[in-house]
Amino acid sequence: MPENILYVAGATGYIGCEIVKHALERGYTVHASMRPNSKNTLQQNDRLILDILRSEGEKTIFNVPTGASVISCISSRTGTAQDAYKIDYQMNMSLLECARVSDAKIFLMLSAICVQKPKLAFQHAKLKFEDALQTSGLNYSIVRPTAYFKSLTGQVKRIEQNRPFLFFGTGSETACTPISKGDLAEFILDTIGEPALWNKVLPIGGPKPALTPADMAAIISKIYDKPPRTRSISPKIFDVLRALFTPLVPMSRWAREKSELMNIGKYYATESMLVWDAVNGCYDAKHTPSTGQDTFYDHVVKMRETGSLETVDNDTRLF
Repeated sequence: MPENILYVAGATGYIGCEIVKHALERGYTVHASMRPNSKNTLQQNDRLILDILRSEGEKTIFNVPTGASVISCISSRTGTAQDAYKIDYQMNMSLLECARVSDAKIFLMLSAICVQKPKLAFQHAKLKFEDALQTSGLNYSIVRPTAYFKSLTGQVKRIEQNRPFLFFGTGSETACTPISKGDLAEFILDTIGEPALWNKVLPIGGPKPALTPADMAAIISKIYDKPPRTRSISPKIFDVLRALFTPLVPMSRWAREKSELMNIGKYYATESMLVWDAVNGCYDAKHTPSTGQDTFYDHVVKMRETGSLETVDNDTRLF
């Protein structure tokens, strides 16, 4: 079987693109899936082979090479129920079927640490696929990262404009050990090459200590040389907004999706992205595994030096 062939699904997304880049640097031949209408953000390389996806009914056809290692970075854009089932579960199931037929060496799923306490549609869809993967008969690894730098720097522009950093509650009720896309890509590729990490669920974060929203506000303010200004918002705002859509939920998909988006907002406003200690009923920063060298502080410094602003957009959530 080939030892240096990867198939990356979701290859043009935030993490998928980084995995492709690092894999090519390591000498892999990479087959990268792309939607027919997707922008190709991948740099040309003689060892990069693009797989333009096609559908047969509800199934997506992935051209997985025989014996390749498969990495799934597939994830829904919105997290709403219909989108989550179609992408997080159904499309991953199509990929798993193609991987099984192709006798894949290992199937690595990029999941999320928030599935530890599932309350949302997309979390249940991811867990449903995790269960299918674990009973598939293939070697697998399920990687559950904590939080991405990209999702934590959306308020840099506010601080640049001398506007307050917004957080929920006191800004200290939640925390995470964020991981850079480069460090996560390296961890995933290391996992592919390390059988001792196969057939396991692997939570992973970046360098410690864990940071609260208040910590991040202070870091960004310091680096951009702005006075620390913050404003607290009650997480109950999501309950109020959701109540506005409730009367329409039985008859309107739009209302159901808006209601679910309010649930998602409240979840991230009130839950930490750390390993959950079910015995003691709390999040545990100490026992959240970490990897890499990239810190949130260094990332924000680089953003200011380069003048770049990373923002979460719809196109990078799926591929």
